[in-house]
Amino acid sequence: MPPSLTPNPSYSLTFRVQLPNRPGMLSMVIKALAEGGGMLGQIDLIQQTRKISVRDITVYASSSEHEDELISIVKLLEEIRLLNVSDRTFDLHKGGKISVQSKTAIRGQDDLAMAYTPGVGRVCLAIATDRSRVYDYTIKSNTVAVVTDGSAVLGLGNIGAEAALPVMEGKAMLFKQFAGLDAFPICLATQDVDEIVNTIKHIAPVFGGINIEDISAPRCFQIEQRLRAELDIPVFHDDQHGTAIVATAAMLNALKVVQKDIAQVTIVMNGAGASGIAVARLLRQAGAKHILMCDSKGCIHRNRPDLTPEKLEFAGDQRGDLATVIKGADVFIGLSVGGALTPDMVRSMAERRIVFAMANPIPEIQPELVENDVAVMATGRSDYPNQINNVLAFPGIFRGAIDARVRQITDEMCLVAAQAIASLVSQEELAPDMIIPSVFDNRVAPAVSSAVRQIARERGLAKA
Repeated sequence: MPPSLTPNPSYSLTFRVQLPNRPGMLSMVIKALAEGGGMLGQIDLIQQTRKISVRDITVYASSSEHEDELISIVKLLEEIRLLNVSDRTFDLHKGGKISVQSKTAIRGQDDLAMAYTPGVGRVCLAIATDRSRVYDYTIKSNTVAVVTDGSAVLGLGNIGAEAALPVMEGKAMLFKQFAGLDAFPICLATQDVDEIVNTIKHIAPVFGGINIEDISAPRCFQIEQRLRAELDIPVFHDDQHGTAIVATAAMLNALKVVQKDIAQVTIVMNGAGASGIAVARLLRQAGAKHILMCDSKGCIHRNRPDLTPEKLEFAGDQRGDLATVIKGADVFIGLSVGGALTPDMVRSMAERRIVFAMANPIPEIQPELVENDVAVMATGRSDYPNQINNVLAFPGIFRGAIDARVRQITDEMCLVAAQAIASLVSQEELAPDMIIPSVFDNRVAPAVSSAVRQIARERGLAKA
């Protein structure tokens, strides 16, 4: 099976099957699923009598088509009765993944009088007198709006507000899980820049921060720029800055592994969208001086008439396609499309080369193809080492920014966040397959939050 079609939890089924209660019947089902390319998961006994047993068998597939193939395989097995098939991913999303829960129970008339009318009026008047007290007496001090227009969702493209909602719910879950922040999905039924900006400004009084998500370029740049100028709460475009923070953290450690100086290496980037531009900017902030950026038309150079202001920042004199400009480069960073990088291109790079192939779900090059040709490899996938995952950044960034009550998340805050993440991999742990902490490392969000609060205080930006 090709590496890109590896069975994974995104495509997992639970088969409820009834089997004759005699030796070898369960083994027959397992063998058939394995021969069909399924990866076996949990097996549970649901019911057993003298004659039959009922079991739930969890199997990972590689695609929707592969799921259908596995279902057909089980249906064809003699003496096996397929009682039910459930898609575990859809089951997890059924009814939504988040809910609102009260912090205080209303047990009687006294509680009602304090939580709502008439007592709540006293709190309202206190905030009206001093609006900063909204942080003390409402959810604003712990709440993030996760806002999208559904125009650039994951790798799915412009799928609209409703279809984007499951992703935004998932983002809200991650805020809660990793930073204790209450986040709420806001999916807007407009893709007009002015309407998006005005809508977010109108709802901003409720929230301590705004996380912009999955909005296509160049509108995402415009929206973020305007909101940062017009709001007094932090605005963070995770597709740009979250990716940049984690990629920079991983790069700092990758360069330690190969013993190269960030100021000396040549970095070739493929992909000049929102995330690519942000990664390049933060790498510059970290000390990178030689960045060559490519898009679908090749290396970005000064004489190209089609350059946006963002791309123009990284335009130089170099020309040529990716295969040309990558020769002799120390680092490749991909934020583009699967298959954009070939083994020959990798082998044309400098010795002790670093490759970050971050396209999802299929990276620019499959790690297996260059296993012996790369010193350090990272991807955006969880089934390979060194996953560049934004969840390492955004929970802690918002926790620190909201706790410090900063007006903006600055480039310097992003850089210290990257450095904090990188620092959690000790010198003893540092290795080609260990340049970034696990997303489940519970030290990450506190470390990032602390770094953001500290730099905010040092720069006189903290209000709390």
